Amino acid sequence: MVAAEVEVTPKIAKTADYRGSFKATEGQRIDALEVYCKGCRRPYDEVTGQDCSAKIDNRHLIGGDQSTRAKRKIPVPPPSARAVPGGRIQRRGIEAYVGGVSRPPR
Repeated sequence: MVAAEVEVTPKIAKTADYRGSFKATEGQRIDALEVYCKGCRRPYDEVTGQDCSAKIDNRHLIGGDQSTRAKRKIPVPPPSARAVPGGRIQRRGIEAYVGGVSRPPR
């Protein structure tokens, strides 16, 4: 894959944001900012001539071996902080639909 920078008009940028792609004009020069393997996301010059490591083991894509990785540290609240209980959230039925719980955001 190649990460590229292409200067486009605002109309094309809006289309590319919506569709995830756009058509470049014929003869347009595109500068490659980064070239890397699509599967393992390692730089191209490191993986040239080798099999993709994502085919063998993709642990590097998920931050390493999950059993040996350090756990996330939970921040300690300040001494003056207190927990305030919230209201009950309706997750089923028409109230949930009207409230936007079961609808995807636009």
